[in-house]
Amino acid sequence: MTPLPTLSPTSSAQDFVAGLSFLPRALSLLVRTPSLRGWTALCAAVTATVLIGSAWWLWPKTQAWAHDWVTGDAWYWQALAASLGVVLFVASWALSALTLPNLVLAPLQDPLSEATEAALGDFTAPSFSLSRTLRGVALGLSHTLLRVALMSLGLVVLFPLNLIPGVGSVLWWLGSTTWGSFWLSCEHLSGPMARHLRPFGEVLRALAARKRLALGFGLSLSVVLWLPVLNFFLLPLAIVGGTLLYRALLKAQLLAPSKDG
Repeated sequence: MTPLPTLSPTSSAQDFVAGLSFLPRALSLLVRTPSLRGWTALCAAVTATVLIGSAWWLWPKTQAWAHDWVTGDAWYWQALAASLGVVLFVASWALSALTLPNLVLAPLQDPLSEATEAALGDFTAPSFSLSRTLRGVALGLSHTLLRVALMSLGLVVLFPLNLIPGVGSVLWWLGSTTWGSFWLSCEHLSGPMARHLRPFGEVLRALAARKRLALGFGLSLSVVLWLPVLNFFLLPLAIVGGTLLYRALLKAQLLAPSKDG
């Protein structure tokens, strides 16, 4: 499997399949590249600790919140509280899984992304510069804050779907999964984009123009997120996959050439 898919100049139905392919392409590159395997093992260990720890902390908290909000001794009130507790846990844990590992592993993301570009060729890491490093950190932080704010706003807007009798939970799951998948793609394209000192607006414009591509990549990440053990390897796979997405967009001339290395 070649590391980069060939993207069409314009949006098409094939974009979705191309988006799905980034994760297996990332896995193939990780397996073949010794330097990437070392980074992956370290990231997986840290991610496992964060995901297990956040689930252990959130479960009793969300159950307590649900029973505080829904009172009553009748069985239907108890059932409603239990259901709300599960919904709150899933939403809270998903949000934490999309943000906490990235925050904890922030110092490792750029080296892993740079190693990916080095493995692809036609790339030389820029020499260390304190001003460039500070610019990159500030830009990466702005990407994260804007992304989390927009993703959270969408989940708040979608949350009332749970109140629709019968199909509400299904509609909320479908809507939140689709919404979250787009922002997963956005999140992991943001990494190499911020490293190359590109603003968040470029990330949004690139993925908004190729929504099927973003959805395919994001859905593949969403599936791995909910698979025990495999989700420990999500972040290194996502970082490599997001870097491959960045390079594929450059190769297809869907992004302007980088001016900052």
